[in-house]
Order: sequence, then structure tokens, then C-alpha cells
Amino acid sequence: MTNSVLRILEHLHREGHEARVIAPGARDFQEEIPEYLGYGIVRVPTVRVPLIDSLPVGVPNRTVAEELRGFRPDLIHLASPFVLGAAGAFAARQLRIPAVALYQTDVAGFATKYHLTPLATAAWEWTRTIHNMCQLTLAPSSLTISELESRGIHNVRHWGRGVDTVRFTPEKRSTALRRSWDPTGRKKIVGFVGRLAAEKGVHRLVSLHGRRDIQLVIVGDGPSRAELEARMPDAVFTGALDGDELARAYASLDLFVHAGEFETFCQAIQEAQASGVPTIGPRAGGPVDLIEERCNGLLLDVDTFADDLPGAAEWLLDDERHELLRHNARASVQDKTWEALCGQLMDYYTEVLEESRRVPLTFFGPRPQLPLWAAKALGARVA
Repeated sequence: MTNSVLRILEHLHREGHEARVIAPGARDFQEEIPEYLGYGIVRVPTVRVPLIDSLPVGVPNRTVAEELRGFRPDLIHLASPFVLGAAGAFAARQLRIPAVALYQTDVAGFATKYHLTPLATAAWEWTRTIHNMCQLTLAPSSLTISELESRGIHNVRHWGRGVDTVRFTPEKRSTALRRSWDPTGRKKIVGFVGRLAAEKGVHRLVSLHGRRDIQLVIVGDGPSRAELEARMPDAVFTGALDGDELARAYASLDLFVHAGEFETFCQAIQEAQASGVPTIGPRAGGPVDLIEERCNGLLLDVDTFADDLPGAAEWLLDDERHELLRHNARASVQDKTWEALCGQLMDYYTEVLEESRRVPLTFFGPRPQLPLWAAKALGARVA
């Protein structure tokens, strides 16, 4: 999510637009910067969702409405609105400023994963309320669009994610790095890149552990790391990487596996493909649009993912087809640059702004009736 916001800000800066960012406080291990490219970043407090450590939430307060009222933007962009973004959506309606919302986080899916069914139901009701307060919702995959529409969310359009094909490239494949992972030089390198949390499904890679022909490499950090290290003691755990280190790690893999079923997009798959690495993902969410079966990878059913993974890995790693799969992986993302995706986003902005000027009296519809607790939480003025 942070990556896409930064790419959008860079595009806005190149095009000469003004912007203001309201964001949760940084994670403990990240530096909290006050601005980016001259755009001010206003922080609100952050809390963790119980059980879901990889989902920090910005706590809304009156800062949101006050900042928007002072800055008075032409349009409000809500990145993955649920709590902090909900405050932005409510403030947008109060100030009669058009809003575009991105659906990026499957909160209901996370709740289901942790057997919190009542929370999952409430999450969908809340998501529907917030997104229908906005003039347009952008979703990153075809399955996500279908899901949102089936849940009663209106005006949903497709907007994917770009990938940096200059940073992530097969040219950064490193023989030295591969040899550090596999001193024998005879194993195929199979890896995962991402946050090590339960909903990412990394535990499903255990079915590849202990093989003489495969070396597992796990790039990332998170609350599940100790458990995963205990279950896969022969795997290489690099910790979190970024920049050129991350690009070299991607390019030095022979196969990338992402096993989590709650990804609305899965940028890691695109970064692996840009690096010339075939990919395996679940037949769910964003990976369905990114992986073309037997061309740049394979999709596996969620319920049998771990059981099917060894056979799928063997097929993709076969020397007779592996080089072609590597070529196809890179080719599949050549036209998915951030420049193209940001241009499409600007077209959506223009569409919403033109429509708001065309029908100013009916564009925003009736003011939503929120429960008293929700109105107070979102910083609304309550009589």
C-alpha cells in the first residue's frame, strides 16, 4: 500500500499537482518522515488489530477533518479505507469534496482466517457503507471487483498496480548470492518474499522443505518468523530486504511461491515476474489475474495448496521448460509500468471531477446515517 502511494505522489509531483498525505504513524522499525517530495505528511496514532499483527490501523481523530478543511483539495484519494480512511470519506461528504477509494485490504478475509465470523460480517457492512460514500471505488483484480459488487458496493472500476521493471530485472541475478544460499550449487532455489504473518500462508511451503533438490529461501520478517524457522530449519531466512538487495534476491530465485489467499492484488508476484521468475499462487484474489497457467506460472486450489505444491514446483522447475517460463514471466509485466498506471488513475480523477461539476446538487447523495459511536469515532460534529 505504501509503495503505491509513493508512486502516485511521484507522478503528481512530475505533473505539478499539490497534495497532502494523512497517514498512520510509522511501524516501529520504520523512520517517520515529515514529508515526501515536498508534500507534507500528517500522522495520526496507530494501533494493532488483535491477532493480525500485519494490519496496523490509523486511529481517526479531528485532525483528519481539520486538515482537509484547511487544505481544501479538489479530490480526496482514500488508500484502503476502513478506519482512518473512513474518517476521510465522512469528512469528504461533509465538505462536499469528491472521493476516490481504493480497495486493497481484505479485512473480512482476515477476520474469517482468525475464525472471527461476526467481525467478518460487520467488516463487510462497514466496507459497503464507506465505499458507497465515495464517488468511485477502484479494485485491483477481477475477482475482487466481482466480490465487491456482490456485496452491494457501487461504481467499482479496475485499477491494478505498476511494477518497477528497471529495479526488478533478471539482470540482477547473482551467482554469488545463490551460492551463499546453496553452497553445493546443485539445488533449485524456491522462495517467498513478504511479511511473515499467518494470513500470508507461508507455512504451506513446508511441503517443499527437506528435499535434496530444492533450497527454500524466505525473505521477510514478522510475527510468524520464529514458528516458521522451527518448522523449516533448513530454509534460509534473510530477514526483510529492500532496494537493490531485494531486487537481487528476487532475480536469484528459480521459482517464487505465494500461498496466501487474501491478496486483493499481490505485488510480490509482479516483482518476481519482472525479475524473470515463474510464480505459483492461490486460485483466489489478485494472483488469478497475474498468473497465466503454464505460461508464467501455476495457480493452485487453496484447500489443497500444500499437497499440490511439490508437483507444481517440479513442473515449473523442469530444465526443458524453465528458461521459456522465465522469459514469459518477464514479458507478462513489460507494459505494467507505474507511469501507465498513474496515467490511468489521473483519468479516473478527471472523470470524477467532471461528473461532480456536471451534477453538483445530486452528486453526493444523502448524508449517510452513521451510528452515534461511529460518528464520534470519525470526528464528526455530533449535536
